[in-house]
Amino acid sequence: MNINGVKVIVQPSANQIVEIQTIIKGGVQNYAADKQGIESLAMGALTECGTKNDDKNSFKNKLDKVSAQVYGNAGKDFSTFSMNCIKGDFDIVWPLYADALSKPAFDEKEFARIKQDAINGLRAQESQPDYAIDNMAKQMAFAGKDNAKRPEGTVAAVTRLTVEETKAYYESILTRSRMVIVVVGEFERGALEKIIGLMLENIPEGKPFTLKKETIAPAKNSFKAQKKDLATNYIQGVASAPSPGTPEFNAFVLAMRIFSQRHFLEIRTKNGLSYAPGSWFDGGSSSSANISVSTTDPNKYISVAKALIDKTRKEGFTVDELKNIKTQYLTRFFYGQETNGAQASSLASNEVLHNNWKRALTLSDDMKKVSLSDLNTVFNKYMTNLVWAYQGDPAKATPALFTGTAKTSLPKSKLSTKKKG
Repeated sequence: MNINGVKVIVQPSANQIVEIQTIIKGGVQNYAADKQGIESLAMGALTECGTKNDDKNSFKNKLDKVSAQVYGNAGKDFSTFSMNCIKGDFDIVWPLYADALSKPAFDEKEFARIKQDAINGLRAQESQPDYAIDNMAKQMAFAGKDNAKRPEGTVAAVTRLTVEETKAYYESILTRSRMVIVVVGEFERGALEKIIGLMLENIPEGKPFTLKKETIAPAKNSFKAQKKDLATNYIQGVASAPSPGTPEFNAFVLAMRIFSQRHFLEIRTKNGLSYAPGSWFDGGSSSSANISVSTTDPNKYISVAKALIDKTRKEGFTVDELKNIKTQYLTRFFYGQETNGAQASSLASNEVLHNNWKRALTLSDDMKKVSLSDLNTVFNKYMTNLVWAYQGDPAKATPALFTGTAKTSLPKSKLSTKKKG
């Protein structure tokens, strides 16, 4: 439906649970680098600082009485403000949700509390090596682009934010032109149009907004090391990837999942180079392919990893791998769609990123259409040059191995095979 200029997607649930998500598009594209974290703080303040009709305690107490949930979170591409309750309690929860979204109080004392909580969380997060290497890799790969920003912000940026500017910022992005509303539950159309229409009446239309899709295409392999006193060394490589909404997207999803299995097999199982090697496709508006590892032997790792990429590019994937990954992917997808919240999130992300909410419903058929040729073509196109980030002991890593084009071969597996008989 379209209500007051806002697209409203309604999915019947056939149960007594109601999930509503209001999406505000833009994410990191909405603010400057020195304001990182401002949208995350604003979304948290909607429920933690009370509203014009309820202070924080009154707001929380009313929700607790019916075991309902109302909460917000900020992401790279959009923010989500959600409510979840039993259908019988909807008339109690909806006014609270609508007030929090459109009439937040931004109480100064409560804001100071959630701001300090955010700073404490960032300090703890920044001490985690996996988080630190991912941040470094994305800063390198997306230098000068919006995707280099972090929705949660940095300690320095969040420390400077005030309640006044955070409130003003929220009011600037709360426009109907940025909004999508997803409803999963059983409603009569007229009743839904009425309550959503009333909520949107006092929200300005705003300027037209289109989510940008930034891509990267490293011209060559690059390497940067950062000395850190760690028990092991952390490495992450970032390559280009297809944007959401393009014909190549689905094939790359499957290709990277197969490659992830191959990467795990070669790095951990066969060569014992790491306890937790990983590779994945970040399919956001600024998409990327990623490979990561923690290892005591970085030179051996990069030799094996590059050899695996070269072998995959040369020999391609197999029919059996494609068949198996389709089954695995769709099983996990449908298993993950069991809750109303998961269904709403899928509809929302497909609408924002792919400009096609129906993809959430056609994904099974879409994935079945991906061919082996599609898989090999898209992997060869995008998995070429990588930006390599390294944290640990620089003396243990030879930069030329990461940036060079020397041919490598996979080592003999450390796995022993028992002879029969």
